Amino acid sequence: MENLKINISKTFDFISEEKVNGYKSEVASHLKSLYEKTGRGNDYLGWVNLPSSIDDTELADIEATAASLRSKADIVVVVGIGGSYLGARAVIDALSNSFDHLLTDRKDPVVVYAGQNIGEDYTAELLDLLKDKSFALVVISKSGTTTEPALAFRLLKDLLESKYSANETKERIVAITDAKKGALRTLANQKGYKTYVIPDDVGGRYSVLTPVGLLPIAVAGIDIRAFVKGAQDMEKTTAHEAENSAAATYAAVRNELYRNGKGTEILVNYQPKLHFVAEWWKQLYGESEGKEHKGIFPAAVDFSTDLHSMGQYIQEGVRNIFETVLSVNKANREVIIPRDEADLDGLNYLAGKRVDKVNKMAELGTLLAHVDGGVPNIQIEIPELNAYYIGQLLYFFEIACGISGYILGVNPFDQPGVEAYKSNMFALLEKPGFEEETKAIKAKL
Repeated sequence: MENLKINISKTFDFISEEKVNGYKSEVASHLKSLYEKTGRGNDYLGWVNLPSSIDDTELADIEATAASLRSKADIVVVVGIGGSYLGARAVIDALSNSFDHLLTDRKDPVVVYAGQNIGEDYTAELLDLLKDKSFALVVISKSGTTTEPALAFRLLKDLLESKYSANETKERIVAITDAKKGALRTLANQKGYKTYVIPDDVGGRYSVLTPVGLLPIAVAGIDIRAFVKGAQDMEKTTAHEAENSAAATYAAVRNELYRNGKGTEILVNYQPKLHFVAEWWKQLYGESEGKEHKGIFPAAVDFSTDLHSMGQYIQEGVRNIFETVLSVNKANREVIIPRDEADLDGLNYLAGKRVDKVNKMAELGTLLAHVDGGVPNIQIEIPELNAYYIGQLLYFFEIACGISGYILGVNPFDQPGVEAYKSNMFALLEKPGFEEETKAIKAKL
């Protein structure tokens, strides 16, 4: 199997190849810090060698649990927020039929999500859906007290307990949480839920290759062994090629563009299935790098759809942006454009061609137009959409993010700013223990 590749040639009208090559010694140093766990945030570097540490026993156990849930439930609800659900959703959406939820002959359960928002209508509609369905829960939370997933889990557990016996309820809940402490661990031990551990040294946004991601992905019927193998091979390739690797090149180029005034990176895809890969990527880079008033702002677009909305701004707006394009070489399906006798739409010149050919020319034409319009383009070339290459892609982004954060001079593995909204929310809700904060915030209103 080949590896994904990176093409940075369409950035050299904006930055010099010499400057990019000048990052190599710094990148080598940062990679050494990641591998030896000596850099900032080194207590959260368990993900670096995670792919190669996953063994057959662990995968077999996850597959068995997934098979049990699939045999019991028509719908499996993944309860989590941020990295606790985005990685799994990215992979599931990328590798599932686009209309999976509408198929009547499906062999795997529908995977839906809860705890990623506090929308009351969303919650009510989900509860209505599940009342007459056979469902199960995979609840993911290190502490068990994060407001959004904890609230969703309380409601869903209550519904599950009203439908099934205590023993059957126990068989329909899997908890992925801390090894020893926290509200969810305590409840899981009391109730006898099947559990998996979120490693102490792996942060949520880097957790897709732990049971946090692997179990929901397996529930959806996706080959987690191929997914893990892709990540393992990218781990080996990056370690072997070091500062010359695709991940190192990506980290260097994006930082050089940033130093040259390109403060917004737009992740572009031409495959609708990759929408949630972009959402996962936005969290990974936004939460890792947006600190100390630094960081490239991560945005994303789905082309060609967004060429008819965001395309105008990208082509002619403020020139502080660059694009990273996820380019999939080979489509998995084939659709041939037919000839029409009347040709009222003027498309007979495309007759006999594949739809993917049109998509590829839209991609190439857009790249050339945007570069001409002052937007540097990085291309990440993915041979095809399958579990192996998605595994490669996610690990590629993770290791590049670690390098890039160190180049930027921040700790890419913490997220202190996330706590600000929580403190305000707790004060406004008059949570016990926040009495002084409640007084202070009410004085601001």
